[in-house]
Amino acid sequence: MSTERRQLGFIGGSGIYELEGMEDARWVAVDTPWGKPSDEILIGILDGVSTAFLPRHGRGHVYAPGTVPYRANIAALKILGVANIVSLSACGSLREDFAPGDFVFVDQFIDRTFTRAGSFFDTGCVGHVPFAHPTCQRLRKACLRAAQSCHIVGHDGGTYLAMEGPQFSTLAESRMFRQNWNCDVIGMTNMPEAKLAREAEICYATAAMVTDYDSWHPEHGEIDVSQVMATLAANSEAARSLVRALVAEEFTEESPCPHGCDRSLDTAIITSHEMLDPALAERLRVIAGRVLPH
Repeated sequence: MSTERRQLGFIGGSGIYELEGMEDARWVAVDTPWGKPSDEILIGILDGVSTAFLPRHGRGHVYAPGTVPYRANIAALKILGVANIVSLSACGSLREDFAPGDFVFVDQFIDRTFTRAGSFFDTGCVGHVPFAHPTCQRLRKACLRAAQSCHIVGHDGGTYLAMEGPQFSTLAESRMFRQNWNCDVIGMTNMPEAKLAREAEICYATAAMVTDYDSWHPEHGEIDVSQVMATLAANSEAARSLVRALVAEEFTEESPCPHGCDRSLDTAIITSHEMLDPALAERLRVIAGRVLPH
């Protein structure tokens, strides 16, 4: 485990494969008990704050949403001492007033993924973390304030429907998620990422960048990748501004999370100590060493 605490970690989604402006920047390889992360991790100092950046899909976009090594990604950031993760993620809008180019600072998720390993815990060490509020309110509010300081259109809260993909949703699905489930945005990558961050006791927030109106909107037709990437390209400068403003505003001092994200394992592990699987417990020390018996 790193002895250095990195106040901020960014996970870049589609179209965001590097973070500019860091001093002493270098790409580092990190191995975890769950394999290698999507790519090397860029570490350095951004405006005086120790920062890490991981491209979720790898540089060159080699991982599909369902094959991203989510556990390795979160474990690698934990190993590097990251205390707060901001996910910069492309998404589709399920609301007329959440327009392409807007940012949505998500506060809820509905998880419709089904092929991905969604927990670090397993048979031999069972853990249940609280997840009613899946993003860190302090970190989310900091992102919103940073957006406002940059004159970015940012929406305070929203429900993110996490779909399996890699196909975009059908018209019927899009209408159901919007009209029956009252979801606000739709994407493919923030689950199980947010769950794993909570298990790793890392504060997590999503800056969802709207690229399209999904397929429900009668005036916009089907989504295609060229449409998504064109909007992402236009948003790249806004994303860079958001990152710099967030660093400047919130994270020059260490402080415990007032919402308990950094203590989510206090009462999570239910398996009795004498029944813990030794091999699994050893793997879990990367993320749960604070609460596991020595």
